[in-house]
Amino acid sequence: MHDTVVQRMKKSALTILFLTMFLVMLGFGVILPHLAYYAEELGASAAQIGFLIGIYSAMQLIFAPMWGHISDRYGRRPAILMGLIGNSGALALFGAAKTLPWLFVARGLSGACAAAILPTVMAYVADVTTEAERGKGMGLMGAAMGLGFIFGPGIGGFMGSHSLPFFVSGGLSLVTFCFALLLLPESLKPAALPNTERVTISPWSAMNHPLTPLFLVAFFSAFIFSGLETIFPLFIKDRLNYGAKELGVMFVIMGVLVALLQGGALGRLINIFGEFKLIIAGLLFNAVGMVLLPWSKTLVTLTLYLSIAGIGNQLIRPTNTSWISKQTKFGQGATIGVMDAFLSLGRVLGPPFAGKLYTSQTFQIPCWISAGILVVVSVFLFYPLRRIGR
Repeated sequence: MHDTVVQRMKKSALTILFLTMFLVMLGFGVILPHLAYYAEELGASAAQIGFLIGIYSAMQLIFAPMWGHISDRYGRRPAILMGLIGNSGALALFGAAKTLPWLFVARGLSGACAAAILPTVMAYVADVTTEAERGKGMGLMGAAMGLGFIFGPGIGGFMGSHSLPFFVSGGLSLVTFCFALLLLPESLKPAALPNTERVTISPWSAMNHPLTPLFLVAFFSAFIFSGLETIFPLFIKDRLNYGAKELGVMFVIMGVLVALLQGGALGRLINIFGEFKLIIAGLLFNAVGMVLLPWSKTLVTLTLYLSIAGIGNQLIRPTNTSWISKQTKFGQGATIGVMDAFLSLGRVLGPPFAGKLYTSQTFQIPCWISAGILVVVSVFLFYPLRRIGR
C-alpha cells in the first residue's frame, strides 16, 4: 500500500514538472524565430547577435552552480520559483527595449534567472526516481522541452512584431510561476538538506572531477549547436530569402521528432544500450547534420538536415544528466548545476565563434569546422567516457 502511494506521488510530481518544463520551453520557443531579427532591427551585426545570445549563457555559467547549491541547501521548489518570476520580468524588459544596450541588459538578467530552472528541475527528477527510472524521467523532461519547441516557434513565427513574442514569453513564465507555486511540492525532505553542506564543486574544480568527461561533452555539444542557432536564421535569410515563418515551421518539425524520441524511446534506449553509446551516437549524429546543412537547397532538405543535427544534440543532454545523477550520491543539484555551467560556457563561446566565421557566402565553413570538432571530441573522449561506464 505504501509503495503504491509513493509511486502515485512520484507520477504526480513528474506530471507537474513535465507541464512546468513545457510552459518554460514554450516561452523560450516563442522568441526563437525573432531574437536575431529583433536585434538586427536595432542595428546589431552578426557578431553582435552572437554576443547577445552568448551573454544569456554567460550569466547561466556564473549562476547555475550557485542556484544548484541553493536548491541543495534550501530545496528545489524555492529555486524554481525564484527563477520563474525573475525570468518573467527580464523577458518583459527585453520586449520593451528600444536600444541595443538594453537588449544586452535584459538578456543577461534572463540568463541569470533561467539558470535556476533547468538544472533544478533535473535535480528534482533525480530526487524522485530510482536509477532504473532515471533515464525515463530525464527523457520525459526532454520531451517536454521538445513539445515546447513544437508549439513555441510555430506560434512565434506567425507573430508580426519582433518584440511581441518577448511579452508573450514573459507572461508564460509568470503563469508557470503561479502554476508551480500552487501545485509543485518540495522533493527534498528537511532531514536530507544538511547533507548537501559537505558538497563543494565549482566549474573550475570540476576539471579534476571524476565526471569531467561528461562535463566536457556538455560543453562541446552546446558550443556547436548554439553556434548553429546563431547563424542559421541569417543563412536562410541571405541564401533562400526565408524568415521567421519558415524558421518556425522547421523548428516545429524538429521538435516533433525530438519529443517522440525523448518521450517515447529514450528511457528504453538508455536501459538497452547505456548512456555511453547514446552520447557517442548523439555527437556523431550532430556532426552528420552539420556536414549536410550547407548542401540544403529547399525547405524540405533544410528541415531534414537540421533535424538530424537537432536529434543528435538532444540525445546528449538528458542522457548526460541521467548518467551524472546516477554517479552522484550527494549534492545532485550542485553537480547538475556544474554540468549546466559547462553547457552555458559552450553557449557563451559558440555564438561569437560561429558569428565571426559566418558571411552570406561562407555558411559551410562554420558548419564543417563544427562537425570536425565534434568528431575529434568523440575520439578523444571515447575511452574516458567508457571508463565511467565501467
